[in-house]
Formats: sequence, C-alpha cells, structure tokens
Amino acid sequence: MIKYLKHKEIDKKKWDNCIKSSVNGIIYAYSWYLDVVCPDWEALVEGDYERMFPITWRRKHKIFYLFQPVFSQQLGVFSRSFLSDKIVDEFLKAIPSKFKFIEINLNTHNKTNNAEFKCFQKVTYELDLIDSYENIFKKYSTNTKRNIKKALKSKITISQNVRPEEIIKIFRKHRGKFINDLQDKDYQILSRLMYLCLFKSCGYAYGAYTEQNELCAGAFFVQSNKKVIFLFSGVNKSARESGAMSLLIDSFIKNNSQTALTLDFEGSMDANLARFYKSFGSTKCNYLQIRKNSLPFLIKIGVKIIKSLK
Repeated sequence: MIKYLKHKEIDKKKWDNCIKSSVNGIIYAYSWYLDVVCPDWEALVEGDYERMFPITWRRKHKIFYLFQPVFSQQLGVFSRSFLSDKIVDEFLKAIPSKFKFIEINLNTHNKTNNAEFKCFQKVTYELDLIDSYENIFKKYSTNTKRNIKKALKSKITISQNVRPEEIIKIFRKHRGKFINDLQDKDYQILSRLMYLCLFKSCGYAYGAYTEQNELCAGAFFVQSNKKVIFLFSGVNKSARESGAMSLLIDSFIKNNSQTALTLDFEGSMDANLARFYKSFGSTKCNYLQIRKNSLPFLIKIGVKIIKSLK
C-alpha cells in the first residue's frame, strides 16, 4: 500500500537507508539533499520504505503544483527491488489530486504507460570508469584529445582544493549572465549543497589554473550509489581558448579510472554541450519529463499566455 506522508511524518533515517540500497538510488533523492532544494518536500511511501517517491511541491495563488527542484536532474520512484512500468504508474496515480499541475523528471529506471501524463524524452550522458585510463582515453574524440594537449602546452594545472564560491563566481560572471532561470536564491542553494557535500565527503571541487596561477575553470562533482555527477561548472574566456575544462574532466577521469563508478555528465538538451560530453566516449541515456495539467480552463489559458510572453 502506498501512503502519502507530510514532511514531518517522513522517517528520514529509513528514507536514506532505502535510497542507499535502492537499485536506482541517486544523490538527488537523499533526505538531506531534498531538504536544501525543496525544504517542505513530502513523499509517497510503499510498505516499510521499500519504494518511495519524493513529492517536490510549491503553492502559488492557492494552487498546489509539483516541480523539479534546481540542481536535481532526476527524481521519481526509487526501489529496493525491481521496478516495472506498472509500479511507476501506481505511484503516479497515488499523487494527491490537490496538485493541479505537475512537471517533474523521473529517473532513467522509470518508465510509465499512464495516459494522463504527457511524456518528454530528456537526455544525459554517462561514462563507465571501470576500465583503465588508457582505454578510456582512446575513446575520446580527436578534438578533445587536441584540447587536452593544448591545455598542457598552455601549462594549465589542476587542483582538487577549490572553494565552491570561486566556481560559482566564474559561472555567474560569464555564462550565468545569459541564464535568466537562475536567481540569487538558486545560487545560495547551490553553495549550501556544495559545502554540505564536502562536509559529507561526497563532493569534489576541481579547478583549472593558468600559468599565472589564476582560476580559469572549475567543476563540482557529487558522488553516491556508485555514480559521480558533474553537478556544476564554470569557465572564463581564457579557459575556452586553452581547453582547460577538457583537461579538468580528463584529470577527474584519470583519478577515478578502474573504479566501479559511472560518471554522469548530467546531460544537456543543448547540442554543443551534448557534443562536448559525448566527446569523452560517454553513452547517451534517456529519462522522462512528465507533465499533467488539471488546472481550470481559464487558468490554463492564463498559463499559456504567460509562457508565450517569456
């Protein structure tokens, strides 16, 4: 039986034990991670935390809706045992009817046949690190190998002791100023996540430095359940010219090769980023974004108008 639990009713110790032992556990789904990205999250729980589904919700103008929290690419149903389409459908049917609008991402192990939801294919790229570094490197694209060589020639050096705020600062100063979806509060959430992951020894902050010892690129990785996620990165103009980010990722791969880890680049629907992630020999993986709109007709029209004006 699937139970709907309010935030205060969730046994977070049992919750985290389930995520830890799930066949599809991922760092985004741990209670402490959800507490940062969606402090009032609720849950659907089957049995004694055998299967679970985080309810990430908000309320606006008296309308309750589900959304995908920032810096958490995939959520959905997590299970200690085999997951079928039917099981996922049962959880989707159990979402309380008070949530009139739903737009969330499931994880790569979730499939659904529920006709009430519109489904959209999303993409991520994953690279198994169990092979030797030499064999992994062979599968890099010619351009990536060239960029690594260029970075080494430019005397770029890699450090594993970078402050999270330095990576955020580079991103905001360059690419971030063109992204309207990220606000100050989102960067505050990101900073909290980074430091929390460092505290829990599941975060890695890498930086690339120029010959003048100036940080030109940074990346933050998070690890759990035999998976490492390329959570966030930032580069400046000189890093783009020198190939510093290619060297940085190559260094991470080299340091973690021949381990039972999978590097998840967190994908991208941006063709240029997707090409960059694929250039390390990674494999494309799909996950679903699901959407359901049960809003009254007049409100639906208003939502469409607002989206068209953005």
